[in-house]
Amino acid sequence: MSREAGVAFGHRRLAIVDLSEAGRQPMQSASGRYVITFNGEIYNFRDLRRELEGAGNCFRGTSDTEIMLCAIETWGLDAALARFAGMFAFGLWDLKTRVLHLARDRMGKKPLYVASTGEALIFASELKAIECFPGFSPELDLDAAATMLAKGWVPDNRCIWRDVFKLLPGSVLSVTAADFANARNGASLTHHIRRWWSLTEVAAKERREQIAGSDEELTTELENLLGLAVRQRMVADVPLGAFLSGGIDSSTIVALMQAQSSQPVRTFTIAFGEGGFDEAPHAAAVARHLGTDHTELHLSPAAARDVIPELPRIWDEPFADESQIPTLLVSRLARQHVTVALSGDGGDECFAGYSRHFLAARLRKQQQLPSPLRRMLAAGAGLLAQNPLHDLIDSLPLSASVRHTLRSDRLTRLANLLEAANEDDLLQRLMASSTENLVRRQLPPSISSAPQLGDLLSRLLFDDMTGYMPGDILVKLDRASMANSLEGRCPILDHRVVEFSWRLPTNAKVRNGKGKWILRQLLGRYVPRRLTDRPKQGFDVPIGAWLKGPLREWASDLVAGARRSGDGILDLAKVDACWRDHIDGRQDRARDLWPVLMFQAWRDEAMRPGAPEASLSRDYALLGD
Repeated sequence: MSREAGVAFGHRRLAIVDLSEAGRQPMQSASGRYVITFNGEIYNFRDLRRELEGAGNCFRGTSDTEIMLCAIETWGLDAALARFAGMFAFGLWDLKTRVLHLARDRMGKKPLYVASTGEALIFASELKAIECFPGFSPELDLDAAATMLAKGWVPDNRCIWRDVFKLLPGSVLSVTAADFANARNGASLTHHIRRWWSLTEVAAKERREQIAGSDEELTTELENLLGLAVRQRMVADVPLGAFLSGGIDSSTIVALMQAQSSQPVRTFTIAFGEGGFDEAPHAAAVARHLGTDHTELHLSPAAARDVIPELPRIWDEPFADESQIPTLLVSRLARQHVTVALSGDGGDECFAGYSRHFLAARLRKQQQLPSPLRRMLAAGAGLLAQNPLHDLIDSLPLSASVRHTLRSDRLTRLANLLEAANEDDLLQRLMASSTENLVRRQLPPSISSAPQLGDLLSRLLFDDMTGYMPGDILVKLDRASMANSLEGRCPILDHRVVEFSWRLPTNAKVRNGKGKWILRQLLGRYVPRRLTDRPKQGFDVPIGAWLKGPLREWASDLVAGARRSGDGILDLAKVDACWRDHIDGRQDRARDLWPVLMFQAWRDEAMRPGAPEASLSRDYALLGD
């Protein structure tokens, strides 16, 4: 692209807006100063275009990429970033100053990996592209691997390969060829990173400036903000639809889409034929009420299990959230009909939808109970989690939601939480994973920039937004959708909605023992509460039963592979005991085993001859001498 400067950009485009040649990338600005390779969407590009046209600018096409370049040229990089409402990761080469800028969106919706071979600085939206680059020699980062085995995902401040890093959400890396020449490795360039948007600052500021208003007024304000976010995400030059599970978040998004559409919205649901894991009837009821054009795919357990061997190839880094299976399948279904799908991701993190969020208020009160009484309650919960008492629970005629609540792993977790000594201890236990006890290697300290937020719920939400959401939730959606050439859009994660969520009083999120109170109020304006008012079910699959049945041989081989690894990350005796507990039916240990299995499956795939195969589905580039 710039042979004299030693800079090259490459891009493979999933065309969504302006399908013509005028939208192709890499793209150069009208003056010729800037060149960009950009992955994502700027949802308010039409508003920005009108403003820029009012200042005398003219455009060749109708893409958001051209608007980005003009905005950067007109207002400067940081001022333009502040005006962008969207999801993005991009590389921008400034031919005038000879500076390469790498930038990532506020919430970390789109990934951006950076690495060095010593002779070239490489960045890409897929780790596979970096792995294919000549001279790159991947080496396992044992700290990242240990963290993944403890959490189920690699956090944003780490990468599974040493000397590769992920640009953090809301940040910009600006480097010259001289900066790169003076750097020891890619990671040493991190001191050139600056924040252009900070969740830490947003959360601290908005908690100090909480908004006042009646329940009705707050709900209307959310309706206006989220309605705008949905409307802007319905702009596309290709067919568009939405994922619909029938839960609070996806139903709210679909309701707001249908309210602003003259045609039935396309909605998609995956149905599993195993009791307790099928939300399809709930989704169908919501779809009928709203009048959407609904597609429901019924999958046999065998069909769902068949995708498991694909998972290590699709997720660049080892990843162990079992809901990746239905997310991949519903993306595959949607792509047969549309190219863009809106989702309800972000509702739990913004408006307190996880059990730990509303458990926090209850458990905080129980901190006032005498320690002996708390220990007795913890012992009782732990006893219920063990067989044969849990076998008795399984034999009772209980609903699927009650069975979910009384699952042995959930009761074991409750027992652990009841033993917390104080609020800080409770916070750590709420955020911890049960798989940590299988990891032998000492975990690296977590790097937290948490502001002083006061209440326990806000602290939990901040940790979720900066850790679990970009590391798990957004990785799951991005890889599953992009593997199927489908663009996933998340209206709830519009920065204006996120900032509003931090201004809300706590009781607008958790009230009467339920989370997402204000979202429930908003949804109630469009959908009768009887259709959605049920315990949170999650996008689960029956991994526990599969591991004891049809996946047993596959899992047993992977456990054996972990024994042979010799890297000292796992406590192999505990892994073996965990596996025996599960297959012998003493306790459901699927949640503990799945990260071990997914890590070993990823390792086997990464180390096989000929791996990896880069898809080049998005953007990648290099800066060299």
